[in-house]
Amino acid sequence: MDYKKKIAELINIEGVSADEIFGMLAFPKDLSMGDYCLPCFKFAGKLRKAPVMIANELKDGIDLSKNTWLEKVESVAGYLNFTLNKSDYADKIIGKILSDGENYGKSDMGKGKTVCIDYSSVNIAKPFHIGHLSTTVIGAALYRIYKALGYEVVGINHLGDWGTQFGKLISAFKRWGNKEDIEKRGIKALFEIYVRFHSEEKENPALADEGRAWFKKIEDGDKEATELFSFFREVTLKEVEKLYERLGVKFDSYCGESFYNDKMQPVLDELEQKGLLTESEGAKVVNLDSYDMPPCLLVKADGATLYATRDMAAAFYRKQTYDFDKCLYVVAYQQNLHFKQWFKVVELMEKEWYKDLVHVAFGMVSLEDGAMSTREGRVVFLEEVLDKAVKKAGDIINEKNPNLKDKEKISEQVGVGAVVFSALCNNRIKDIVFNFDKVLNFDGETAPYLQYTTARCNSVIEKAGESDLVPDYSGVTSAVGAELINVLSRFSQVVKDSAEKYEPSFVTRYLLNVAGLYNKFYFEHKIITDDKNIQQARLNLTKATRTVLKNGLALLGIQAPERM
Repeated sequence: MDYKKKIAELINIEGVSADEIFGMLAFPKDLSMGDYCLPCFKFAGKLRKAPVMIANELKDGIDLSKNTWLEKVESVAGYLNFTLNKSDYADKIIGKILSDGENYGKSDMGKGKTVCIDYSSVNIAKPFHIGHLSTTVIGAALYRIYKALGYEVVGINHLGDWGTQFGKLISAFKRWGNKEDIEKRGIKALFEIYVRFHSEEKENPALADEGRAWFKKIEDGDKEATELFSFFREVTLKEVEKLYERLGVKFDSYCGESFYNDKMQPVLDELEQKGLLTESEGAKVVNLDSYDMPPCLLVKADGATLYATRDMAAAFYRKQTYDFDKCLYVVAYQQNLHFKQWFKVVELMEKEWYKDLVHVAFGMVSLEDGAMSTREGRVVFLEEVLDKAVKKAGDIINEKNPNLKDKEKISEQVGVGAVVFSALCNNRIKDIVFNFDKVLNFDGETAPYLQYTTARCNSVIEKAGESDLVPDYSGVTSAVGAELINVLSRFSQVVKDSAEKYEPSFVTRYLLNVAGLYNKFYFEHKIITDDKNIQQARLNLTKATRTVLKNGLALLGIQAPERM
């Protein structure tokens, strides 16, 4: 039963449709006030009555004897509050969750629509560090969330594989590199010579010219330069793929910056034809003075293109290739101006789809003693973070449950889950100061807490065994039981809200609420009890809780071990 729809159909206000009522129905902040509420303030002007009077009249017009699924309807300070029949509600909600199983929370609202998501976008020959964590796991969570809502989703890793730094890396490799060492140690070996180059460049500025010369050779298709460039790319992708696998992250496209080398000119030509491209000190720009923004620089005086040029070429290519309904860019808020500028340029080109380009900004990650810098070698490798988290998880398991089967596998699931959750548990725009102790804290509002609650559900279900008894849902209608069921019923809406606001933290906060309520219910009520019909109801609630926790964790890319 769609309770919101049923309530909307009960309300009869001249000139206001059931659909409008449906859209106005909300959840009270305090569940003691009811399960749904209708604010009557918007009707005051139309009906020329005070909201309190309107709520009272609407209340009097509802016959509870004909609507036994309602327990009571109350008028409170201009709100009409609806309290559902708790046993009936529990039966319907828990039955729905158990029937849908792993599909609970999913919908087909996005059917026929395509969303492109640009995330992670690692740089070739540079380490996958903790600063890449947010874009990677936020983007991957949004990928799964949109998939769950029926959208066709295209995950894009816009590789940073172009620029003078690659000429510098070739110069560094020619001076101090060793192919066998790089094949053995991967990105760390490349990282070392890259950092050394920038250190020595300070004393010997001529190295910068040498780096630019090697990059020119890459642009010109020089055999040695392109072979080394391809080697660096291969080494990088091989290594980051291992990390993506650990994180449960996937992509449908690895088209990086270099892919758009031959796709920028048509965009520049169109800008020229429309009179949007102007010269400024030898460079080509789009003037944005009218929009309180600096000019969008697209071609430098020496003819070199920039990030904005490539991003525009990529957007045109994606529109042509995927005909997206939305194209999301999961990039730190430091790039706010960059996206505002070239989004505006696309709008000035009179492309209607400019409004479908969305910068999903997130906060920066820094170390406790300052910002990270790849050039200076100040980074925390993500692989090391994951390894430390997994080790700590293993230590805790050995201490608390030494006989647990598959300890290594579960330690990996718990440790990696803790790190992923750390980047998703708060509003994405919040800055993060990376601290090992905080990230690896397994108490409180963490992924291990959610995983442990799921494992507790499994343990209860296994201990009770299966039965086909008719559940007596009066056994789950206590204050905490009713609140838990009410919250479980909202999962689908939380998933939709997460997609609408591009905010995976809605799911993380929701799951913490579910786990907290279930654990409270668990401690206040015996699940396995003498009244087997009551026991069946409580077991069904436990199964429903487990389903929602597992489904929610799956959206975040976090696995739920059967036992812990």
